[in-house]
Amino acid sequence: MYIKQAGTEDIATIIPLFAAYRSFYNLESDPADLRDYLYERLTNHQCVIFLAFSDNITAGFTQLYPGFSSLSLRNSWALNDLFVAPEARGLSVGLQLMDRAKQLAEATGACEIMLQTAADNMTAQGLYETLGYQRDNDFYVYTLALGEVS
Repeated sequence: MYIKQAGTEDIATIIPLFAAYRSFYNLESDPADLRDYLYERLTNHQCVIFLAFSDNITAGFTQLYPGFSSLSLRNSWALNDLFVAPEARGLSVGLQLMDRAKQLAEATGACEIMLQTAADNMTAQGLYETLGYQRDNDFYVYTLALGEVS
């Protein structure tokens, strides 16, 4: 297993995984839209993407966005996306990507990594809980949708 931090030169490699990730959430993806989105995030240093490779296949990715915590007066990371290709499941790809995300957070002095997952995504919940992530029972998440989701 090999994990690398992705750059703009990796966008073509990320697109099929990103599209499959969005498909999991029943969202369609135009490759040009994905390319533009990833290019903007990466060139403006608005995210960090880690790619996992195993036996010459792109096994998965995780994407994190930087943030800040007013309560702790420190930076934080939002782990927004984690996806393991079906053919790589069972190879600890998710575990290794999560470990690399934790290394990033520790290296940048972050106070936390925050993430959300679907209530019915028991596989992801099991991984997160195994790694020590705790479900928040003190705060509710609210979202105000603006415009169309593509």
